[in-house]
Amino acid sequence: MRSHPTYRDRGEAGKILAAHVLAQIGTPENSVVLALPRGGLPVGLEVARAIGAPLDVFVVRKIGAPGFEEYAIGAIASGRFQVLNNEAIRQLDISADEIAAMIKQETVELHRREQLYRVDQSPLNVTDRIVVLVDDGLATGFTMRAALAAMRESRPQRVVVAVPVGAVDTCREIEHEADTLICPLQPEPFQAVGLWYRDFTPTSDEEVRDCLAAAAQNYELSHRGSGA
Repeated sequence: MRSHPTYRDRGEAGKILAAHVLAQIGTPENSVVLALPRGGLPVGLEVARAIGAPLDVFVVRKIGAPGFEEYAIGAIASGRFQVLNNEAIRQLDISADEIAAMIKQETVELHRREQLYRVDQSPLNVTDRIVVLVDDGLATGFTMRAALAAMRESRPQRVVVAVPVGAVDTCREIEHEADTLICPLQPEPFQAVGLWYRDFTPTSDEEVRDCLAAAAQNYELSHRGSGA
């Protein structure tokens, strides 16, 4: 039985995860780190620093059950990709019209966040590159599955999913969908991602932009110094 959270905050979790990612994939020149907002950005920043890769945001929105928004019944990702938990939808008797309305609402928010985080910047090209998808944890895994489905359409060379903590069953499922899963902590019982952080304060939009700016500056300086 755990007596305290494993990670102090997302920054510390990112540093620990980054060491595992570095050990498994090294510093390939064609790698790129894509972090799921908002909580994945502080984690992704540390991973990007460790492997010398650029960092970008990959917006995915969870679809929550009506009245129980924290319970994921699906997710959508950039490029109109969606993953639905059809079994949960049947059990909760959620109609097709309700699903369509929720997808429409979350799509509006997805586009808002893309414009807010990137401003005038275009998404990083991931074709034929090693993509490291990062989040602060895996609970149901629906947001990550939506990200993976969308990512496959861009024809990356390899997709690595990297998270500091995840539910055992979800990690097993994601292992079958990603080329590689890196998750140093898979506790049982799992319960929730936030239980494994001492500070799990929600990441703000400003922090997301700060992480992207810090990663861009770090990547530019490191490549300038190497003569790349």
